[in-house]
Order: sequence, then structure tokens, then C-alpha cells
Amino acid sequence: MVNKQLGFSLWLDFIERDFLQTTFKRLIDQGVINGATSNPAIFASSIATSSAYSEQLHALKNHEPKAKYEALAMTDIKLAAEALKPLYDAGEDGFVSIEVDPLLCDDTLGTIQEGKRLYEAIGMENVMIKVPATEAGYEAMKQLMQEGIHVNATLIFSPEQAQKSLEAMQEGLSLWRKAGGQKDVQGVLSVFVSRFDRMLDKELASKGVQPGRLGIINAAKIYNMVEASGEAAIRTLFASTGVKGDAYPADYYIKELMAPHSVNTAPLGTIEAFIESPSHQPKLPIDEAEIASFFGAVQEAGIDMEQVYTKLLDDGLKAFKEAFVKLLTDLE
Repeated sequence: MVNKQLGFSLWLDFIERDFLQTTFKRLIDQGVINGATSNPAIFASSIATSSAYSEQLHALKNHEPKAKYEALAMTDIKLAAEALKPLYDAGEDGFVSIEVDPLLCDDTLGTIQEGKRLYEAIGMENVMIKVPATEAGYEAMKQLMQEGIHVNATLIFSPEQAQKSLEAMQEGLSLWRKAGGQKDVQGVLSVFVSRFDRMLDKELASKGVQPGRLGIINAAKIYNMVEASGEAAIRTLFASTGVKGDAYPADYYIKELMAPHSVNTAPLGTIEAFIESPSHQPKLPIDEAEIASFFGAVQEAGIDMEQVYTKLLDDGLKAFKEAFVKLLTDLE
């Protein structure tokens, strides 16, 4: 559940057309969620497995694959934004995110142009544009926020990525405010969590380091960094919080990352497990000394975190690109 008193938001990491018009609205009305996120892989799965898109696809049969995808995705994002708009108007989040073409991850100008085009075409104020945290993406984040567009910096694994995203957002916000922007633009830093543990749990456990903690400690370090900025309009969003397998409870990464002034985005099953759980107590912030001690143990175990950050980002970008290319191929 959303915890307004704590300042903890829960967003659903799933988009599908029939769902948006049924269960999605119920989850909002019940106060379970107050936002939503999407990515190319989510859309690829929804479009490939749901019959809800058949009629619109037929009407789009003479369009190019990317035009088909955008028409389908923007329809869904607008449906979600309309359902969430009352929350947005009340200052209770109500955001839904759509990602720019992942093939543009190294193209600053292309990212800016596509982000603006998608935002304007959807025509809903409570849409966030997702931009990968790459060297090209940082300037795009700044420019979009400078123009009054909410931004979700995604695929963040390292504190360095988070710091660069944070600085870009702060610059964009400052320029927007100086220009007399009427609303306060919002930004979130999507810090991916579970992939660290799936990658390194066995190796760390074999060397005496507690498994299931690396993703959480890394996210906690970034959370402390974001909070230290003192910028209320920018929050940490904990992403990749679903559990695969039975090593941990389904809601493990939501419960372990509950924190003031934060967002957690998760699949439906993870959220359902969380709301059925009896205890929802904040677990962050974690003291910097404890964080440093854990990373010291990781280093002693022979793990080079810079190599880990690079691999996880490369793998994440590759996965999103491959999902997007497959989707376009299927839409031909």
C-alpha cells in the first residue's frame, strides 16, 4: 500500500490495455498504487500476448512498425494517465512513465526530440519520460526537465550514474524555475536492485558475504546521496524489485527498501504479496558506515564493483534494445 505518512509511493510496473480499464483502476481506488511504469519489454509482452490490441493493429496495418508501436503504447499510456490524473491533481503522484526508443541511448538530440514528441502527442501532464542513464541521456534529462517535462532516469546501477542523473535533473529544474515554470517538474532516479543479487549471490555466499544484500546496500547508498541533495522534487525509485525463484519472499525488495520520500515500482504479484504482509516498517536510511563496511567485504571477496556496474548496464541496455527490435519485427 501507498504510505502517505511516510512519503512512500508504490507504482505498478505493468501495462496492458484490458488490465488498465479494470484491475488497474481498482488498485488506484483502494490506495494500493499511485503510479505506474513501463518499458519496451513490458509492451512487447503485452502486445504479443493480449488480444486487446487486435482492433487497433488492424487499423494500423499500413503503418511502419515503429509508428504502430507508438500508437499502441501511447494509447495505453494515455489510459493509465487518465486513471491516475486525480491523484496527480491532488499532489499525490499519479505519474505513468513511457520510455524513449532504447536504440537512442547514445543519441542526445534524438532522445530529446523523441521525449518531447511522445509527451506532446500523449497530451497528459502526468506522463514521465524515461531516459536511460547514459552519457547521452544526462543532457537529455536536463533539457526535458528544463522544458517542464517530468523525467524518469532509468537503468541506474552505479552511484556515479545516479550522481550524474541527479545533477542533470537539478540543472534542468533550476532553469525551469528561473524561467517561471508554473508547476514543479518531478524527477525520479530508477535504481535497479535485484539484478545484483541474481548475478552475485552464489559467489558472495561462498566467500562469507551475506547474500541478498548487495542490491539493497547499493540502492541505499544512492538513496542517501539523493536525500542529501535536499531536493524535494527528485526521489529515488527502486526498480527491478521482483523476486525470481524462491530464495526470498516475493515482496522482499519492497519491504527491505521502504523509505521516506521514495518510490518502489514492482510487478503485480510482488505488490499483492506486499499488501498481504503484516509489517510495513521503514528500513532506510542505512548508516554510511554500515554501507562502507559491506562494500569493504565485497571488495575483500574479490568483486570489482566497477566491472559489475558496467556489465549490468550493458546487459540492461542490450535486453531493452533486443526486446524493442523483436517487437518492431513482430509488428512488420
